[in-house]
Amino acid sequence: MTKNKNILTDGFNRKHTYLRISLIERCNLRCTYCMPAEGISLTPREHLMRYEEIYEIAKIFVDNGVNKIRLTGGEPFIRKDISFIFEKLASLNVELAITTNGVTINRHIKTLKKNKINNINISLDTLIAEKFKKITRRDDFTKVYNNLLLLVNKGFTVKINAVLIKDFNDNEIIDFINLTKDLPVTFRFIEFMPFDGNKWNKNKLVSQKEILTQVEKYFLKDQLIRLQDAPNDTSKNYKIKGYKGSFAIISSVTNPFCDSCNRLRLTADGKLKNCLFSSTEQDLLTAFRQGNDITPIIQKAVQAKFKTRGGMDTLKKFQNETLHGKNRSMITIGG
Repeated sequence: MTKNKNILTDGFNRKHTYLRISLIERCNLRCTYCMPAEGISLTPREHLMRYEEIYEIAKIFVDNGVNKIRLTGGEPFIRKDISFIFEKLASLNVELAITTNGVTINRHIKTLKKNKINNINISLDTLIAEKFKKITRRDDFTKVYNNLLLLVNKGFTVKINAVLIKDFNDNEIIDFINLTKDLPVTFRFIEFMPFDGNKWNKNKLVSQKEILTQVEKYFLKDQLIRLQDAPNDTSKNYKIKGYKGSFAIISSVTNPFCDSCNRLRLTADGKLKNCLFSSTEQDLLTAFRQGNDITPIIQKAVQAKFKTRGGMDTLKKFQNETLHGKNRSMITIGG
């Protein structure tokens, strides 16, 4: 490893230009792979970043090379000051995007358009209402599906994220792909990943290989088109010939993409995570509120980034609960 002058370049010469900011730990759904069944202890409100602090800290990252910011939660639209956050961040020279569960996004179409937030990721793990209720512990399938169609009709660029879990929704893979026949969306299959409280085990994992096996059995060989992945893309992209949309696979477990990683994560309580799977964090908010320069803290965090998945560079380590159990639950990290 070598040290770099740019504070967002790590010891493996990966330049971090993409910042994901969690705005809130709360959510109006209770997805089993994201939130522990017993819930979580919420961070006191005074310890969360205020909208002015989100802007000021984000500006430091943008000044040092970040050109894309994605807002996540919990569920970001729960924040009552979400329009102020949009407006402040939209003043920066950066591409803005958002990840949401889609339940209430219909109320914010004008605000999104006004602040040029065109890229929307929606979580939708099943196309069956009863299964949606089971995995989210809420009965909001119709709202989410109708809002998905609304976003497409309003001209947003929409990606749909589905966490695949064996014997739950892996029998919907072809149905998910067929959704892209008439909708210009990208449906992304995400391998089930371990976080605190989500009862992960390898037997629940639906791998990239298993997904493609199903696809290749259903579609003819000349129907499946391998697309060119974007630089730093986390997904491997495909489309079915003649379909308006496409599909992709995010294989964080079986085929990680760490070599080209350009992402950092800022939690709602102002902690910097250099990797989704990292159990260590650097507190930016406390130092910022004390009036200290936080760039050395950022640089230290970036330089400490492991080459692969927070140091879990083998599947054996990945299955070790004493390692991934030290991480936060997904809802407090931000997707």
